[in-house]
Amino acid sequence: MNNMSYMWNKFNIKTFPSETIVYCDGVYNSELSTLPQTENIDKKYNLPIHIIYVGEIKDDNTLNININVPNQPVFLSVNTENKFPAFFNIFIKNTGKKSEIRGHILCKNSSELSLKIVGEHDAPESGILIQTKIIGSKNSFSSVSGVAIINPNCKNCRSDIRFAGHSLDKSAKIRFMPTQRILSVPDFADHSAYIFHTDEKIENYMRSAGLSGAEVKDALIEAFMNDFDLF
Repeated sequence: MNNMSYMWNKFNIKTFPSETIVYCDGVYNSELSTLPQTENIDKKYNLPIHIIYVGEIKDDNTLNININVPNQPVFLSVNTENKFPAFFNIFIKNTGKKSEIRGHILCKNSSELSLKIVGEHDAPESGILIQTKIIGSKNSFSSVSGVAIINPNCKNCRSDIRFAGHSLDKSAKIRFMPTQRILSVPDFADHSAYIFHTDEKIENYMRSAGLSGAEVKDALIEAFMNDFDLF
């Protein structure tokens, strides 16, 4: 099975030459992975490491990522959906000097979703840059919390945890709770949260170009999903 084409065609995940750790529906997939299932990155690889978490989730789900070597680039791609209540915890700890993880997280919620992201810096000049997007369907409730921790003696870290939400119906509720605990002087430490609302002028313009109401809705959702700018 071609890892690159499968991830792009089914989940819109951009792949590249890398060592991969892949989870489908919350379960490690050895066929799509080049590395064994592990929470700890204890070896320096010549290629970046790409952790991919895709498919449907329900009940309790946890993803632990511990970067324990210096100068290792890591990328995280998450594209999940839940039709039943789900808890999803992502814990990232970076103890590798000059190592960096950049992540895109997309969750499509049709029920109740509790998403918690913790990014902890435990080495100087380490990076944790995570952008999270939530799409809430009718009568859904999404609770999303993010905690960025820069421990003492960890100067010049790069921390960025961003949230964005798009409600597909007025009944959908999305709550963001970003928190920072900065105990060393960082290179930068940012966090932000916003809710995307469809602009009536944009909708009217797209309809005037010949798109139906459903096509306009699909185009706006696709634009929201693909507007990641961290990598």
